Amino acid sequence: MISWGHDDYMYLVAKEHGTTLPPAALFIIRYHSFYPLHKSGAYTHLMNADDVENLKWLKIFNKYDLYSKSKVRIDVEKVKPYYRSLIEKYFPAKLRW
Repeated sequence: MISWGHDDYMYLVAKEHGTTLPPAALFIIRYHSFYPLHKSGAYTHLMNADDVENLKWLKIFNKYDLYSKSKVRIDVEKVKPYYRSLIEKYFPAKLRW
């Protein structure tokens, strides 16, 4: 058994809204906090060939995600257009909030 949290929620939102993100990105969203898998190699016996390939991308992503937070405050209004453009690109269907 495994419990799911915000990672799986975001994965389900992306799938529900017809994201154009590639499968590896969806795998990363869903499993980036599943440390037993990508830190300890647990549960690999349950993986298929696609999972094995996607795990490689997850490990690359985690080099930049884990402990890479900055103490510098971001000007949200300044970066908002950039992130809105990504949302429009990868979530073409209107999101239900």
